[in-house]
Amino acid sequence: MITIEQTDNLVNIAVLGEFTIADFKEFEEQSLYKLKSSGTLNLLFDLRAMLGYTVDVAWEEIKFFSREHNHDFSKIAVVTDNQWITWQSLLSRLFVDADIQVFTDYDTAKAWAQA
Repeated sequence: MITIEQTDNLVNIAVLGEFTIADFKEFEEQSLYKLKSSGTLNLLFDLRAMLGYTVDVAWEEIKFFSREHNHDFSKIAVVTDNQWITWQSLLSRLFVDADIQVFTDYDTAKAWAQA
């Protein structure tokens, strides 16, 4: 399950439990809608409550960010204390033309993504 909040140029996504393909499609839909009206976006992924994700989510993420929208995002903040997710986020820098930072503190991540 996910929750999504949108403000000016920030899409704020929190994942609760397992991140499913339906959740990712909802994120895609809302982000694409926001991109049409505001140009580039910043993303804030709060993954502290994420228990895992399905393989199809991983593939969809690669397609979405590296092939289709690799220049549409300026900043991507990831909030997690999971070392595996941290490494995956840093590896994503190879595929996305965005500044990607990993944080353990939500408020710091949000301030950075909004700046």
